[in-house]
Amino acid sequence: MRHRRGRGDARPAGGRQDARRIHWCAARWLGAAADDAAAGGCPREGDPLDLARSRRLMLSIAVEFLHGTFRGDPDGTANTGRLTRGEWPPSPARLFAALVAADGTGDACRVTDGTELEWFERLPPPVIHADPDPVHQPLRPRFVVQHGGAPAKGTHHEYVGRSGAATRPGVRIAPRSPRVVYQWDETPPSGTILEALRRRAARVAYLGSADSPVRARVATEVPAPPPETGSFVPDHEGQTVINVTHEGDLARWDRLHEQWTQRGASVSRSQSPALTHPVAYRSPLSDEPRDEGEVVAWLRLDRAVSGRRVSALTTLFKEAVLSRHQQIHGEPPAVLHGHGFSGAGYELARYLALPDVGFQRSRGRVHGLALWLSPGTGREVRRMARDAALSIQRLSGRGVDVAVAPRDDEERPVAAHPDRWLRASHGWATAVPAIHERRRRLDLAEVARWCEHAGLPAPVAFREARTPLVAGAIDLAPVEVNRPGRPALPYSHVELWFERAVPGPVVIGSGRQRGFGLCVPLDSRA
Repeated sequence: MRHRRGRGDARPAGGRQDARRIHWCAARWLGAAADDAAAGGCPREGDPLDLARSRRLMLSIAVEFLHGTFRGDPDGTANTGRLTRGEWPPSPARLFAALVAADGTGDACRVTDGTELEWFERLPPPVIHADPDPVHQPLRPRFVVQHGGAPAKGTHHEYVGRSGAATRPGVRIAPRSPRVVYQWDETPPSGTILEALRRRAARVAYLGSADSPVRARVATEVPAPPPETGSFVPDHEGQTVINVTHEGDLARWDRLHEQWTQRGASVSRSQSPALTHPVAYRSPLSDEPRDEGEVVAWLRLDRAVSGRRVSALTTLFKEAVLSRHQQIHGEPPAVLHGHGFSGAGYELARYLALPDVGFQRSRGRVHGLALWLSPGTGREVRRMARDAALSIQRLSGRGVDVAVAPRDDEERPVAAHPDRWLRASHGWATAVPAIHERRRRLDLAEVARWCEHAGLPAPVAFREARTPLVAGAIDLAPVEVNRPGRPALPYSHVELWFERAVPGPVVIGSGRQRGFGLCVPLDSRA
């Protein structure tokens, strides 16, 4: 594979003289960055990218736009001349493309071996610190001399025999702060991979179009956000859509590049939809969302497990999370196990088994697992719990033996997909029976008490039954619900209706920490 450029849209608008000045300027900055990378990647004293740092290690890439502007085609429509807003912030996928172009892949690599790209493409969507509301300036179409083909007659006054072609450069963006920082809350890679990333970043000359020269720095500590910026945070309810990288993108890049070298311009952007991975982000200008807890890990099972094993499965899941946390990060916090915990009951972690329910042919078999942490849980606690959960490879014991892996972006099985349990709904019904909190008749006031303890608003209506209320919901015997040596409590299936749509996951009753009372959204059902 040959050394390649990034996703450039056009040459600098100022002609050859501006291009030479841009390349000289970029080379000057890149030389300084390369010197820093060779010295360990530490910024020089007084450098504008010398951000304040804390002690916690993570990975970040800071990009500074040397001309203070950015121009990039967000979706391949810039050549229509109808764009009024450009791409902002620059997507992580664009940054990845620039890193690929900086030193190529395979045999084209000159200062790295390419393994750092395989590590980088597996990273989750980053938090992006950027100007929340930059100026978007649509650029006017202009005509340029068109080269190639037979001489044209009487079409251009200055370039005899040449014709003119319209070019539409798109939208130029001018942020108040020329710096953008991509931050991954992940443990930095090994020294070899980290050094290779720094070398690639030092070779990145521009981001987007060639008239957007940049310099990029890789850091392993938490940077202070640049001034006049806000944080774009991944959020499934966010209104800003940003393209990110996904595992396998590098192989697709190589395959498409090979097709392009063989077939040329006939390989269009429309033939590479696999490189588009849009993710919803919450903009800094959006209202701050209410903290309703977070599912920090989604796992899938290599084979479905009977829903009657839900108690054994969640118990094994909890034991595995605590064990892996002890091995990786040390003593687990009380929120994960409950011993010595002084807060309210609904502030404990919930270990959820995700069954197939709610469809005509649902059988209640468990296809996935999820770990939920309560509102107010610290960011560091969530990160360490996520690390522990995602490192689990197998659950074995109590009649269960199943391999476990982190869930990718596959759509199936539906039962293990986050959208199945997170979308907001006015109505919810238990997929796993809810264990009563007290021995008394169940009425609306008692169910409202359950919801209060679960961190939910009071319902406006409910109904209960001893048997499932939705197709595939798990029907259990008392011995499969109550734990040995503990007082037996009644349990039932419940359907809840709320005045406003409530986002999931919704889990009610006294067995929330073990996954009992997990509800499925009813959506449009009356």
